[in-house]
Amino acid sequence: MFDFHEDDDLFGGTAEKKYFDIIFNANRSVVENALSNNLRRMNALESLLLEQLGEDMDMEKLLISYYATNVDNAEADLKNAYIVGMGEILTQAE
Repeated sequence: MFDFHEDDDLFGGTAEKKYFDIIFNANRSVVENALSNNLRRMNALESLLLEQLGEDMDMEKLLISYYATNVDNAEADLKNAYIVGMGEILTQAE
């Protein structure tokens, strides 16, 4: 099983820890822009999902169910999202 919290030799720690190191040390306006874009994207994806599944869908129950049945994939996807997020912030900060 994939251990999300396992240290990664490539990053010198977990992807999550390195992501937060970058968030807390990068240019504030770059980080604000990245976080705002992530919230906009999350809001749009949630709206699209509700349109497809119906407004009465309980989003929290759906997410909990997804995580419970897709633990390995969800954790691997999250690690990839941290890595992509780091890349986006670092390229804007250059």
